[in-house]
Amino acid sequence: MQDRPPAARARLLDCAGVSHGFFTRAGGVSEGLYATLNGGAGSSDDPQAVAENKRRMARALGVADERLLIPYQIHSADAVAVDGPWSDRPRCDAVVTATRGIALGVTGADCGIVLFCDPDAGVIGAAHAGWKGALDGVLDSTLEQMERLGASRPAVRAALGPTIGKASYEVGPEFAERFNAADAANARWFAASVKPGKFMFDLPGYICARLRAAGCGFVEDLGLDTYADAERFYSYRRSVHRGEPDFGRLVAAIALPD
Repeated sequence: MQDRPPAARARLLDCAGVSHGFFTRAGGVSEGLYATLNGGAGSSDDPQAVAENKRRMARALGVADERLLIPYQIHSADAVAVDGPWSDRPRCDAVVTATRGIALGVTGADCGIVLFCDPDAGVIGAAHAGWKGALDGVLDSTLEQMERLGASRPAVRAALGPTIGKASYEVGPEFAERFNAADAANARWFAASVKPGKFMFDLPGYICARLRAAGCGFVEDLGLDTYADAERFYSYRRSVHRGEPDFGRLVAAIALPD
C-alpha cells in the first residue's frame, strides 16, 4: 500500500502488543539524493516531503501521525523517557517509553540504529549509536531508563538495524587508539586494512558486544550494511566518497499501538 513503506524486521521484536520497522529508503515522496523515504529533518530535503514520509511510517507502525517521536540527535550518551508528544524535540540519542499509542524512532545513515523491547513489562526504546555514542555509553543509558520504567535487563530484546559494516568502515590509527585507550579488549574490533596504517572497524560487532556486556538478555544483528547497499539504504560515508552535497536518513522505530 502507498502509505505502508517497506521495512526490515527483527525476529526478536515480533511480539504481541509491539510493532516495529527498520525502514529502508523506499516508499516515500522525497526526490533526488533523498529518494524516497528520507526521515531526516536535519537534511536539506523539502520539509513537507520529510513530514509526509514520517506520516507514512507512523501509519505503518499503527500510531497517530504526531505520535512518532524522533529526538534531535547529538551523538551523545543521553537517553530520556517520554510519555507523550513533545513540543520541542529533546537533544539526546535515545528515547524510551511505557505509554501506549507512542512510537519511538531514531535516524541513521551508517550509525547503528537499535530498537529495544521488554514485552512483558510493556517498555520500548530506540537508540542512535554511532561510534561516539556507543563508546560513551548510549546503549547502557537506554537500558537504565528502561529499567526505571519497569523493564528487566535479562528480558530486554535489542535489535541492530542497517549499519555500516566492517568491510566498508575504514578508519585511521587515532580512531583505533581512542577505543583501545578506553578498553584494551576493543582491539578485537579492528582489522588491518589493505592501506598501510589504516584499520577496518566492526561497529556492528562492537554495538552487540556492548549490549551483551550491559546485561541485555537478547541481541539480534540484522547484518545489513548501509554503505554496500545503495538501493535500499542511505549512507553518509558513501555520499562523501561520491562527492554528493547531502544524504538522506533512515528511520528505525518501535511502537506500543493502542
